[in-house]
Amino acid sequence: MPVRVHALLVVRPDGRAPAAFHLTRTLAALREQTRRVDALTIVLCGGDERLRGLAEQSGAEAVITAPARTGYAAALAMASRRLDGDAVWLLAQDTAPEPDALSRLAAALETAPSVAVAVPKIVDWDDRTRIVSLGRSMTRLGSAVGLADGEHDQGQHDASEDVLGGDVRGLLVHAAAWRELDGLDPALHGADEGLDLGVRVRLAGGRVVLAPTSLIAVASDGVAGPPAPRTTAARARRVHAARVAQLHRRLVYAPAPAVALHWLSLLPLALWRTILDLVGKRPARIGPEWSAAATVLVGLVPVARARRRIANHRRASWAQLAPLRVSNRVLRQRLVEDESGGAGIRRTDLAFFSGGGAWAVLAALVVSVAALPAALSWPSIGGGALAPLASSASRLWDEAIGVQRPLGWDTIGPADPFSLVIALLGSASPAEPSRAMVLLWLLALPLAVLGGWFAATRVTERPTLRIMGAVLWAFAPTFLVALTDGRPAAVIVHLVLPWLVFTGAAAHRSWGNAGTASILLAIVVACAPILAVPAAVVWFLGLILAAALRGRRAGFRWAWLLVPTIALAAPMVIARLRENDPWSLLADPGVPLPGSALPADAIGRMLLAAGFPADPGWSAMLGATGPSLWIVALTAPLLLVAVGAVFSRRRLAGGILLALAVVGILTAFAAAGVSIAVTATTPILLWPGTALSLAWVGIAGGALLFLETVTTARAARTAVAAVVLSGVAAAAFPALTAHAMDRSAIGRGDVSTLPAYIAAEGRGSSGIGTVILRPTGSGVAAEVVWGGSATVGGQSTLVSARTSLTPADGELAQVAADLLSNSAGDVVGRLRDHGIAFVLVSPETAGEPAAARTTRLAAETALDSRDGLDVVGLTDKGELWRLSQGVEARSDAPVAARAAAAAGWTATAIVFGIALLLALPTRGSRSASRVIPRVAGLRSGRKVAR
Repeated sequence: MPVRVHALLVVRPDGRAPAAFHLTRTLAALREQTRRVDALTIVLCGGDERLRGLAEQSGAEAVITAPARTGYAAALAMASRRLDGDAVWLLAQDTAPEPDALSRLAAALETAPSVAVAVPKIVDWDDRTRIVSLGRSMTRLGSAVGLADGEHDQGQHDASEDVLGGDVRGLLVHAAAWRELDGLDPALHGADEGLDLGVRVRLAGGRVVLAPTSLIAVASDGVAGPPAPRTTAARARRVHAARVAQLHRRLVYAPAPAVALHWLSLLPLALWRTILDLVGKRPARIGPEWSAAATVLVGLVPVARARRRIANHRRASWAQLAPLRVSNRVLRQRLVEDESGGAGIRRTDLAFFSGGGAWAVLAALVVSVAALPAALSWPSIGGGALAPLASSASRLWDEAIGVQRPLGWDTIGPADPFSLVIALLGSASPAEPSRAMVLLWLLALPLAVLGGWFAATRVTERPTLRIMGAVLWAFAPTFLVALTDGRPAAVIVHLVLPWLVFTGAAAHRSWGNAGTASILLAIVVACAPILAVPAAVVWFLGLILAAALRGRRAGFRWAWLLVPTIALAAPMVIARLRENDPWSLLADPGVPLPGSALPADAIGRMLLAAGFPADPGWSAMLGATGPSLWIVALTAPLLLVAVGAVFSRRRLAGGILLALAVVGILTAFAAAGVSIAVTATTPILLWPGTALSLAWVGIAGGALLFLETVTTARAARTAVAAVVLSGVAAAAFPALTAHAMDRSAIGRGDVSTLPAYIAAEGRGSSGIGTVILRPTGSGVAAEVVWGGSATVGGQSTLVSARTSLTPADGELAQVAADLLSNSAGDVVGRLRDHGIAFVLVSPETAGEPAAARTTRLAAETALDSRDGLDVVGLTDKGELWRLSQGVEARSDAPVAARAAAAAGWTATAIVFGIALLLALPTRGSRSASRVIPRVAGLRSGRKVAR
């Protein structure tokens, strides 16, 4: 046994518990040792009078004071100057040894002359049966691995002897080795200090042995070892310190030729690990990863000092340490054991096929094909707000991310976020993008059933109620009206909302759901800007609720939901604020559609509250002149059942669903009758249907919740469900049969809104423009279309929602006036210089006033006599003229605008890239999800009433 044991005790009061409380127990444990320490030196890093009094009364041979932020390694270096003994015992204020701990450590240290370090068994401060640490090793790449961390102590490791290193707390080290190796390495920032010391001891020819029967309790609240991960800040410090230690050791242990390569790889490696952290749903590690890389990047002096220290005392090769390292096979085996051992309660099967969900989707597909039997042969779909998509995928993305808009005389600015959604949709059919819209319309009904079914799984476990939820969502009046009116943005919103509910309901408990929900929310707001206000309200209330009920980490996940939406909308928001026109941000994107609005009376408001954004079609079927009040009765049973959700056993969920319905209906009321956009001289009213889709989430979900938890008798539940579904199906009947009865606005569409001659010329370039003149009763409306067609993705609220004439509008109006007058100016030359090659006069429409026909004839006569214009002739899109001489494509947008757009889209791509990486499922995320109930609002272990 060593003649003298000198204990070095470091105290620093920066933990959660009072340092005096821990120090009192530690000092008492030292006094109770069966083998007393021969000398005790205390290093007090900061502290108050009570700590100083405890230190002075401890019998220590010296009490050294140090600054409050002194690290453990630096404090031990101060105390080592007073070292007087054959062994040094490393302690901190929160390390309380068992009475026989020192005697057993000393016995292990004297087993052989080569033993330089004895490692005790570190156990929990409050539970001596839980192992905190019993030896540490590392992988081939230098990652530290605890050999028994967190295990229940059953003596399973008591026969172990040799080890690579250990936890620094409680180590007993030969004084000669301690002096020779110069103690701990302060560049490790408090992590892996015992492991690094063991490696250096091994390389110096010594041994590190375990003393498993020597128990030391730690509270993980002191200056030594990693802090307990009780708070977000503590977890960040722990990860930072561990990563700094790993990178520092990698540079110290690497062969000399590889040091430079390792140093150069620090930042690229940080980027790669950032991606892995996002995929692994660990975004909290990203900040510590970069701070650790930066710390080691500038810490070359400590690396050189540590390498020199190893070189001066090295007597063994690295190959002799290899048997003590942990192999990848062992790591994989431990992961499998941890996963199987922590399986716990498993959620029930999804039962999509066995529960009838697949059959419901198939039935909806049959209904959809029956409603549009010839849709598969259509090259495009037209009518309402529908228009062709760009002719190629590259043009789709040009419309989405370019700054030069394909509408208007000279419109420079950001694209509507909806254009990005259209680009994503059209990219599903890159050869013929317009067919993607046809497929969307054909598959809309089954996709709605699919989304509604999955959203219903967040409310109920009953297969029949899930099918009911799917049918309710697919037969929502607002969805069917959008389909028959040809409103692509509203259709996309209705198809995406249930998936937003499915992922958003669990966003507070997993980063995967939060990442997916954030992307879906950005799509919803891009298609329906009026939903930005209710989305912000729901997000704010959800943030408070998540943080209050689930903690700060849940609040961080929920807070992320809004980030992609802000990133996508930021360019348009900035552009509108510069023009001092924020209200235009709420304009519906896409082709302006002057739809029919409900009357602004009591009947109209009641229909809106019942979920009908417009007449569902019963009035036309019955020959009535306007919507009737009796239509409200079709959805009244559903509304009454939904209100009953607040009286269910799951009142919180019922209240949230009812609040969602109220928010959606209030938004619809606010939007109804409001006009922000305009086409020619016709005001375009905001479409309240998307807000009603949001309300329908709460209405349908509330009804399912009521039937799940309140109605216990199967016969009563079946009767109520039958009444509800009958009413909704009756409301859906006119829309489902509208195409067959020739009452639908949609039908086979053209591949271009311009004559085929222009479409052929402009297919390869968007730099050739066409002036379209539309005679009205009060004059001529002029617009410019660039390329081969006006497209859905090429529409811009910068044009449709402007509140005043821009200089470009004034120039276009002057050009149109000069074309149709006897002006002597070279108007054709101005067209040519601007890149416009065609002039088109729109054809006569049904019910056109006589003044418009007169204006058309006058316009055609003036154009026929205009020098520099050649008559192409009458087309199905109107009378066409082309410029006689060749036209060069219009010039590009200013460099500054293109640079700003590129920077904005780069930032947006980074944000969405992060969201996509978070959304990607991993084995760990799937395993974690299995122990969480699928139904929202239930905690693990609770079951839904069946």
